[in-house]
Amino acid sequence: MEVRYSVHPEHAKGMDTDALRSHFLIGDLFAGPGAKLVYSFYDRLIVGGACPKTPVALEADPSVIGADFLLQRREMGVINIGGPGSVTVDGTKYTMARRDGLYVGLGSRDVVLDSDDAADPACFYMLSAPAHREFPVTHISFADAEPVTLGEDVNSNKRTIRKYIHPDGVKSCQLVMGMTTLEPGSIWNTMPPHSHRRRMEAYIYFDIAPGQVVFHFMGQADETRHLVVREKQVVLSPSWSIHAGAGTGDYTFIWGMAGENQAFTDMDHIDMADLK
Repeated sequence: MEVRYSVHPEHAKGMDTDALRSHFLIGDLFAGPGAKLVYSFYDRLIVGGACPKTPVALEADPSVIGADFLLQRREMGVINIGGPGSVTVDGTKYTMARRDGLYVGLGSRDVVLDSDDAADPACFYMLSAPAHREFPVTHISFADAEPVTLGEDVNSNKRTIRKYIHPDGVKSCQLVMGMTTLEPGSIWNTMPPHSHRRRMEAYIYFDIAPGQVVFHFMGQADETRHLVVREKQVVLSPSWSIHAGAGTGDYTFIWGMAGENQAFTDMDHIDMADLK
């Protein structure tokens, strides 16, 4: 399990491109034959990824989390961004079509990821946060994630937001997850920007056309920075940082949050005039 330590905003101001990428970008989440897990000290979120060609069991790293199994004191959200597959939790198999989600609650011991076809493997994106209460394992089909359309063509930000794990739907202790898809011709998300000091966030960008990129904007409002992001790369967004993006074409991203609350509207909005 890889470990990423927290960065003070004053430290981030002096980072060059390589330093920013090494601290805030996860570029190889799906590179291995098994599952890769990255432990972040931002609200102790774990980011995981796997594109299994054979069954992959998730395992704990006791030296990092001090637990006998991964979800002994944690909960997890899973969204499939690849081909059809399945997630088996303590012997119960959940079929996972593309863009289906699964909430896996505290105390779930055995979690196994698999693909229906090794030639078109599932790609499971996972977020795990500390938990204090058990909620049931719940499958979330893409069709059941209620869509909300925002933005306008004139502002190049027309997009559809779908909430998977949230207080008004599939409940959790602190983890919140959802997906945003930009319409063709739209490139901007979350602009004007905001931060939320009470929660950190993680983004995975995908469905980026070959040869295209996304520019993820981060940093404090008066000290903005950017990361160039490619297909299936993840950005860790500290609670002190803005998080907005613009692509050279349309794209999709999964957002996930952990921290003090689960209120989607709890945002510290930033005036465009204050951006530097």
